[in-house]
Amino acid sequence: MSRPYPGYLIVLEGIDGTGKSTQARLLGDHLRGQGREVVLSREPTDGPHGRQLRESATAGRLSAEEELGLFLSDRREHVETLIRPALEAGKIVILDRYYFSTMAYQGARGFDPEEIRRANEAFAPPPDLLLVLDLPLDTALARIGVRDGAVNEFERREGLARCREIFRSVEAPCVRVIDAGQSVQAIQAAIRKEVAKMTARDPS
Repeated sequence: MSRPYPGYLIVLEGIDGTGKSTQARLLGDHLRGQGREVVLSREPTDGPHGRQLRESATAGRLSAEEELGLFLSDRREHVETLIRPALEAGKIVILDRYYFSTMAYQGARGFDPEEIRRANEAFAPPPDLLLVLDLPLDTALARIGVRDGAVNEFERREGLARCREIFRSVEAPCVRVIDAGQSVQAIQAAIRKEVAKMTARDPS
């Protein structure tokens, strides 16, 4: 089956504490070492909408409707200015969070995750590979230093439990669940194996 663009979109998802940022950086370094052009990015972005979302995590969470609206606006800008141009140029885009995080975190606030997915996929390219880093809740909370009193609204136990449930429920041919309880090196090895399989299916 022909692909809509020559580049690849790889997304790392999972609840806080699963090590997504570290793994995204390591994967980017690995692929650059193979001579690939790589764009490493994250969501929320550092744009105006993304900054507002990041600030709200500590300054006071926005209403569910405001938050969802900002995520959509931030992602639209991200797709138009970075993601789609990079894919069209044949680059590998690695994202630390994407619309699956919106499904999970805003789904935990009461929105229908599948409706969020449909709204995003109307404009956001779906990933070629979705790596869900999965970790038991207690382990994740221990890693991020959260006990019964949460550091911020995004890290409350009940909310994270629901987020993990939503991440684990995502169905698509591109989904691969990675055990994030392994060592950093073992996780990266598992990720690289999946990326190699992805590129082997459509050799450049």
